[in-house]
Amino acid sequence: MKLLYPSDFKIKLENFDLTRSENILRIICGAFMFPHALSKFAALGTLSAGTVGFFAKAGFQPPELWVWLAAFMEVATGIGLVLGICTRYAALGAAGALAVAVYALQMVKGFGWTWNTGGYEYPVFWGITCLAVAIWEFRRVYGNSTFKARAAIDGQPVRAPAG
Repeated sequence: MKLLYPSDFKIKLENFDLTRSENILRIICGAFMFPHALSKFAALGTLSAGTVGFFAKAGFQPPELWVWLAAFMEVATGIGLVLGICTRYAALGAAGALAVAVYALQMVKGFGWTWNTGGYEYPVFWGITCLAVAIWEFRRVYGNSTFKARAAIDGQPVRAPAG
């Protein structure tokens, strides 16, 4: 079974068909990553002192490196999800970044669920949503049945019928 296909790197018109719910969900998951990346900066290229302090309190050392890494992950996964490039891996990466955000919130603030108290309701929701996008995309590419799995093992991408 191949992990990547040349078509994974192509921007396709069908990725923007808003009559397909999976496209809407994928695009929204990606779009929500950009504000998180931007919030890590006080100005273009200048990290926010508050964000660096938060990363330090969460135990990420050196915090500046981790802030840059988080911002890069959020931008890269956001671009991949919005454009439909390497979607299954972009969605897994976004879910992973959000899982790390939940860990950081737990380390700094302790248990707290609701978003208005700085809890992890919001990143848990979006992490699970990104995971659902990844699962859908893995199924679309590799299929569910033994026949489809065999075709994938033989090097042929398996695509679900449109519609």
